[in-house]
Amino acid sequence: MRTRSLTAAVRLSLLASALVVSSVCAAPAPAPDPPAFDGGRAFEHLRAIVGIGPRTPGSPAAAETRRYIEAQMAAIGVPVAAQAFEAKTPIGPVKMVNLRATVAGASADRIVIGGHYDTKLFKTFRFVGANDAGSSTAFLIEMARVLKARRNPLTIELVFFDGEEAFVDWYLGDDHTYGSRHYVQEASRIGDLARIKAMILVDMIGDRDLLIKRESNSTAWLTDIIWSSAKALGFGAHFAPDAISVEDDHIAFLQAGVPAVNLIDMDFPAWHTPDDTLDKVSARSMEVVGRVLAAALPKIEARLLGRAR
Repeated sequence: MRTRSLTAAVRLSLLASALVVSSVCAAPAPAPDPPAFDGGRAFEHLRAIVGIGPRTPGSPAAAETRRYIEAQMAAIGVPVAAQAFEAKTPIGPVKMVNLRATVAGASADRIVIGGHYDTKLFKTFRFVGANDAGSSTAFLIEMARVLKARRNPLTIELVFFDGEEAFVDWYLGDDHTYGSRHYVQEASRIGDLARIKAMILVDMIGDRDLLIKRESNSTAWLTDIIWSSAKALGFGAHFAPDAISVEDDHIAFLQAGVPAVNLIDMDFPAWHTPDDTLDKVSARSMEVVGRVLAAALPKIEARLLGRAR
């Protein structure tokens, strides 16, 4: 009797152990962390974009830039839709195209992360715009790779805006931000505006001496989250507490009632000069902004989801 009892106990013990092992094996593996933003990858995209040359709206170079963006998105597995329109400008009608790359999330409500890809038209010198706006274009391509591997509670739309630059004079009527204004107008027209919960703009974020100031038109809580994330990562020196007012692609969103923030380094001596070349831009600067934004995104999403509840 005693021997049989011990044998039964051993059998029960082995059965329990097998059930534990089976339960552990059946448990789903935790999702791997998304890849970190890689400034080196972004810089290689920037090199290719600058190699295309001046990318003024409606030009063959602008079309080539779009083909490059579309090819990179295809390689990452992010679908892209072209939003074509004709803008009335001081130099006449110009055909422009925004590119919308969508990283699907659990909700169809979305966050827009945008930047422009066009370069300003100059007739007296060749302007390749490494920082303005090569850096934002390259940044968004690399950010797509990071976001694609992430579990996104909200859909994230990466928008490459056309026509941010003025053709003649920024203060001549609405000679600026053609792409972002069209995007917002179209979203409003089709009843899609309410799904845009926040907008984050990146512009001129590749300066080797990176110093981004708080843009005073931007939504305060978005700015606070990003600046606190920079401080937590040890990048606070690149995100200054000083305020600066900048009219940019985020303004159309703010005017439509969408919370928006502009990340821009306006202290760039080569701005709108022939010296805005590849050697003035740093892979590390783009990486700093990318890592800060990646760290801030969960807090932004939590705020938006909490507000929705």
